[in-house]
Amino acid sequence: MNKETASERIEYLCKEIEHHNYRYYVLADPQISDFDFDQLLNELIHLEILFPELVNDNSPSQRIGGQITKEFTTVKHKYPMLSLGNTYSEEELAEFDSRVRKLIPGEEVHYVCELKFDGVAIGISYINGVLRQAVTRGDGVQGDDVTTNVKTIRSIPLKLNKNNFPNEFEMRGEIILTHAIFEKINADRIEIGESPFANPRNSAAGSLKMQDSSEVAKRKLDCFFYALYTDDLKATTHSDALNAASNWGFKISEHRKLCNNLEEVMNYIHYWDKHRDDLPFDIDGVVIKVNSYRQQEELGFTAKSPRWAISYKFKAESSSTKLLSVVYQVGRTGAITPVANLKPVLLAGTTVRRASLHNADQIEKLDLHLEDTVFVEKGGEIIPKITGVDFSKRKSDAAVVVFPEVCPECGSKLQRVDGEAQHYCPNEDACPPQIKGKMEHFTNRKAMNIDGLGIETIELLYRENIIHTIADIYSIRKEQILNLERMGEKSAVNILDGIEKSKEIPFERVLFAIGIRYVGDTVAKKLARHFGSIDSIIKATSEQLIEAPEIGEKIAWSVRQFFDNPDKLLLINRLKEAGLHFSISEDSANAKLSDKLKGQTIVVTGSFEQYSREELKQMIEQHGGKNGSSVSKKTNYLLVGSDAGPSKTEKASEMGVKVISENEFLELIS
Repeated sequence: MNKETASERIEYLCKEIEHHNYRYYVLADPQISDFDFDQLLNELIHLEILFPELVNDNSPSQRIGGQITKEFTTVKHKYPMLSLGNTYSEEELAEFDSRVRKLIPGEEVHYVCELKFDGVAIGISYINGVLRQAVTRGDGVQGDDVTTNVKTIRSIPLKLNKNNFPNEFEMRGEIILTHAIFEKINADRIEIGESPFANPRNSAAGSLKMQDSSEVAKRKLDCFFYALYTDDLKATTHSDALNAASNWGFKISEHRKLCNNLEEVMNYIHYWDKHRDDLPFDIDGVVIKVNSYRQQEELGFTAKSPRWAISYKFKAESSSTKLLSVVYQVGRTGAITPVANLKPVLLAGTTVRRASLHNADQIEKLDLHLEDTVFVEKGGEIIPKITGVDFSKRKSDAAVVVFPEVCPECGSKLQRVDGEAQHYCPNEDACPPQIKGKMEHFTNRKAMNIDGLGIETIELLYRENIIHTIADIYSIRKEQILNLERMGEKSAVNILDGIEKSKEIPFERVLFAIGIRYVGDTVAKKLARHFGSIDSIIKATSEQLIEAPEIGEKIAWSVRQFFDNPDKLLLINRLKEAGLHFSISEDSANAKLSDKLKGQTIVVTGSFEQYSREELKQMIEQHGGKNGSSVSKKTNYLLVGSDAGPSKTEKASEMGVKVISENEFLELIS
């Protein structure tokens, strides 16, 4: 394929992919299957690798991320992002209506009511229909440029296909996480020994400021838009502007309503206060805006907020109940989580019996005593949490809730790492919940996927002294299973077949399955692809581990802690003997594209515009080259991006190693 043909095909694929993104993420009405969509995207990525000069900043391929942002630049807002006045009172809302009518006497006033999304405010500017910049609210005057990360959000258009929009304009919106995605993120964090996020809003905010945009893409953020700002405004009302923006391809909430008077506004508020739990995302109130732009201009602003809009915030549903006891759960990583057992109470449509207390600091902050009357809310409308204590109802002889000094399961003295809120039980090889938790993690679908070895079966095998470590799984004999209760011939065969089949699982999933703290499935893939084998990881120093993509000091410390333990090395050897994969196979490695870099060693350093460091390293291997971790006499090229430290460049100069840019590298392989 020549460049001209490739350019035409890339242009077609970009339009087609964005069309299907819009159908799926904005209209919720997909026209093609996920497989067919992936085929289109894969073809686009392949063509862009072959013709890098044709890659556009707003190509749909950029939605998968890969760029690294070390620092987020501060940008001044063209249109200040003022906060709205808040009220929890219907009386104050009536006063707002009276003030509006007093300032524009004798005129009809219509209000647009919108859901107040509980997320992160964003301002996204477009020039000639192309996304130019995305900036957080910040202090309202200036915010952080998060354009690279925002481009990964599929419901945000990168390029508009219609032609009736202003040449320059800004859309304001709220970036959110749905309940389903939030729960999955928390499950993944708990899986690798991280503390769960408190609510979707915090999770969305944290995701938006992650350095690796490819990780942001995996968070599956969403965005609703609620305002248009431009110097070339053709609409005369806020409602018309939203309708126009919807036609241009922006995701506008279907739940907005044009109200003719205060009574209709109140009806809207009462409805959503009652039905907000039915939504798949969080709202914390309703925003009421004067619809007419002319009237908005006449009403003007106070020093902090517009006079033509107000936010009515729902009161968080709270109930009081009795604290019956506090139990301490031990996770597979040894993390101790205190959980409050409560007298059952109805809250936000569900009966709450338990609430997480997070850690020792939270218990101390609340000054909890047994049989206290406590106030319970749903954090982010999802996680029950204790927000306070009714001290007036405390019994004089109530016992203080004291965080234990030893593990409630095995009696080992608990430890707390500097800078972390959680306590840990260090007895990972003899503490029953940790042992069983590690085996449950090892056998689950995302790891070794051993059919038949569920939680109950693992509990049974452990209780009968058949398995004590994950390596013991590969020593299970058929006669041992047949002697267990409720285990017949068919069940035994299924388990043994599942164990045998798990030996085909690729290295990156085996690395995830062995259960190193902070090493989730994504980190395991990056470690596996960077080092190639378990032996290389075992030999790697902390500094060498940190050189791998997305491996920070905390993960490097955890990996070294794991492999510095002689018992873990014995475990790995047993798993090797069982036949598990501990190196990247030919199938797992990326297919080779050429031998253009055969015999060449390239060191990659810094941040890049078109590709992430990991992608560039994969491209080096795809074209027959070898990735070096440090500059030496064997290094042929030093591939340098922005924010690269001077040490490697200086060393390259001393040794006569050629320093090349990203574009020069792409020329080498094109």
